[in-house]
Amino acid sequence: MSVDRFNNLFGVYIHWPFCAAKCPYCDFNSHVHRGPFDETEYLKAYQREIAATAARIPGRKVQSIFFGGGTPSLMNPKTVAGILDAIASHWAVDDNVEVTLEANPTSVEADRFRGYKAAGVNRVSLGVQSLREKPLAELGRLHTVDEAIAAVRLAQSIFLRSSFDLIYARPGQTLEDWEDELKEALWLAQGHISLYQLTIEQGTRYFDLHRAGKLKMPSEDLSADFYEMTQDLARSAGMPAYEISNHARPGQESKHNLTYWRYGEYAGIGPGAHGRLVVNNERHATAAERMPFEWQKLVSSRGQGLVTDDVLTWEEQGDEFLVMGLRLREGIDPDRYAALCGRRISERQINTLKGYGFVETLPNGYIRVTDKGWPVLDAVVADLAA
Repeated sequence: MSVDRFNNLFGVYIHWPFCAAKCPYCDFNSHVHRGPFDETEYLKAYQREIAATAARIPGRKVQSIFFGGGTPSLMNPKTVAGILDAIASHWAVDDNVEVTLEANPTSVEADRFRGYKAAGVNRVSLGVQSLREKPLAELGRLHTVDEAIAAVRLAQSIFLRSSFDLIYARPGQTLEDWEDELKEALWLAQGHISLYQLTIEQGTRYFDLHRAGKLKMPSEDLSADFYEMTQDLARSAGMPAYEISNHARPGQESKHNLTYWRYGEYAGIGPGAHGRLVVNNERHATAAERMPFEWQKLVSSRGQGLVTDDVLTWEEQGDEFLVMGLRLREGIDPDRYAALCGRRISERQINTLKGYGFVETLPNGYIRVTDKGWPVLDAVVADLAA
C-alpha cells in the first residue's frame, strides 16, 4: 500500500474523574467524592502512569493534551502543572501543542484560570449546556445562566482559544426556543462551539426516567429539524460544522479531537481513560480501571492502571476508522482504509449511498457524508463497512 496505516498524530488524554454532582444525562466516568483526599498523592499516580506509558511508546511528539472528566477545573493548578511537566519529561512536546482543560462554570475563578494558564493550559472548554435557567436545573447543572456567561467571557479574556458546549433537542424544547438560544450562543462564542443533541444513555438517571415513561424526547422528525436548524444557523454565523457536533471558524478546530477523528494515536491516562497505542506496528485498544482509588492502587502496585489492552484486528481498525472519520466534514481517505483493513470499500456500496444522496466523493478522492447523510450516520457507516 502507498498510504501509511499510521499518520504520526499523537495526543495525551488525562481523565480527572471527580465532580461536584452527577448530571442525570451523563454516562462519563465521573464520581462525587466527599471524603478526605490527598491530591498531591493522587498526582503521583498520574506521573507514574505517564512514565509507564512513555516507556511503552517512546519517541512520540505530543501535539495535543486534553484534560477531561469529570470536572478537571476542580484540580489545583499545581496538579495540572505536575502532569504537564511529567508529559514533557517523557515525550517531546510540539512547539504549538494545544493544551485543553474542561471546566464547569461553577468551578471557574479568575485566579484559578490564570493558574491553569501559568501551568501551560492554552485552551479551555466550558460545560455550559444551556443558556436558559429551567433547562439548566433539569439537566442537573449547578450554575446559573449569568454564571455561565461570565465564565465564557472570563475564559475568552484569559485564553486565546476557548469553546463551550450546549445540549439541544431537550424534553419539551421547541424549535423556536432553540433558535433564540442558539443565536444568543453563537453571538457569545468566539471561535469554537460544540452543539450536542441530547441522547439517552444506559446507566443514567435520564435512561431510567425515559424507560418509565416520565421523560418525553422529541420525535425523530423533530430531532432532524433541530439538527438542520443548528447546522444552518451555525454556518450563517461563520462557524460551520467540521464534525457532526463541533463548529469552528477556520483554524479554531480542536487539534485533540481531530486526532481522534483522524484515527491518530493517543495515550489515555487516569481512571477509566481509553487509549489507542501503536506498539510494534500493532494498534492496541487500552482502558484503565474506572474506580478512582482502585486505579490509584493499581498504579501504585504496578505502574499503570490498565484493565484492557487488546490488539485490534485489521478489520476492527477499519471499522473504527470509518466510525471516527466519517464524522468529519473533510471525510476519509479510502486508500488509508484499505491500508488499515486490508480490503477496499465496496464501490457498489458507495454508489448505492450516493444514489440516496448520503455520501459524495471529493476532488481529492476522499469520501464524505453529506448533510442529508449525517442524521443517519450510523447506518451509512454500517453499509460502508459491510
